[in-house]
Amino acid sequence: MIPSTDIFTISSSKQFEKIALKVFRFQYDNNDVYRQFCDLMKQNKQTVKSLIQIPFLPIQFFKSHDVVSNTDTPETIFTSSGTTGSLTSRHLISDLSWYEQSYRQAFAQFYGNIEDYTVLALLPSYLERKGSSLIHMVEDLIQLSNNPDSGFYLNDYDALVAKLLVQEAENKNVLLIGVTFALLDLIEKQNFNLENTIIMETGGMKGRRKEMIREELHTSLTHGFGIDAIHSEYGMTELLSQAYSLGNGIFECPPWMQIHIRDTEDALTYIPHGKTGGINVIDLANINSCSFIATQDLGKKYENGSFEVLGRFDNSDIRGCNLMVL
Repeated sequence: MIPSTDIFTISSSKQFEKIALKVFRFQYDNNDVYRQFCDLMKQNKQTVKSLIQIPFLPIQFFKSHDVVSNTDTPETIFTSSGTTGSLTSRHLISDLSWYEQSYRQAFAQFYGNIEDYTVLALLPSYLERKGSSLIHMVEDLIQLSNNPDSGFYLNDYDALVAKLLVQEAENKNVLLIGVTFALLDLIEKQNFNLENTIIMETGGMKGRRKEMIREELHTSLTHGFGIDAIHSEYGMTELLSQAYSLGNGIFECPPWMQIHIRDTEDALTYIPHGKTGGINVIDLANINSCSFIATQDLGKKYENGSFEVLGRFDNSDIRGCNLMVL
C-alpha cells in the first residue's frame, strides 16, 4: 500500500525520518530496480533502521532502467534534454497529482499566493522539446496565476522587454523564470531597473554560452536587471520536488525533501556540514519511482539544512540543477 500524502504535512525531522523509512520499505517491496540495488548494497527492510542506512540509487539508473514502484500505466513520462545520440533520463510518472501537489505547495511556502504574480517564462531550450517536467510546472503556474499577462516567450525578446517594462510601470509583482543563457541574452537586449520583479534562473547554458561560476553569473544578472539578488531553482527530471534559493546560491528544501552530502571517495559515508561532497536527495514526493537518489552534483550542506551546489562529477545531463563549474 502506498504511504499516504502525509508527506506534505511533515513538520519535524522525527516525522520526516518515520515517513522516509515507511517509503523505503514500500519502494523496497515494489520497485524491482531499487530492491536489486539495495540487495547488492546488502541492505533490506530488516537491516535499515535509520535514515542514514537507506541506500541511494545512482541517478544514472533513470537512463538505463524504468525506475517505478508500481505496475500502473504511466500518466506521462518526463525526459531530460540531451545531445543527439546521447542517453536521456526517463521518469515514468504514475500519478501527476503528486508532482503538482509538491510544486504548488512548495511555491506557496517560498513565494506565497501564485495569484499575486504575473508569471513570465523564458525557457526556449525546454519549449523546443517534449517531456519537460519544468515546462509542465511553469505552464501550470501560469494557469494558476489567473493572469492574462502571464505566459511563455520563446525567442521574442522584444515582446518580453515590453511586457516587463509595462508590468514594472504598473507596479505589478512579476516572476520571470528563465534558463540561464536566455536571461543573459535578454539583458544584452535591454538594461533594466526592476523593483517588483523576481528573476529565477533554472541553470544551464545548454552549449549556447561559456560556463560561468555562480558569482560571475549572478553579478551579471543583478546588474543587467537592476536587482539585488537572483533566485534559483534546484530540480531535475528524476525528482518531483524542487529546492529554492532566494539569493546568494543558498538553497532550502520543502519539508518533504532533504539533502545529504556523501564522501566523494566512499559513497556510503556522509561528511560533516560545510564540507564538499556528492549530493544525495531524499524526495518523498517520488513515491511512485524512487525517493532516494545519489546525484552527480557536488555541494555542501549547512547545519540549518540549507545547501549550495558547487559543480558536477561530470557533464551528465541533469535538468535545472544550476550547473556552476568549479
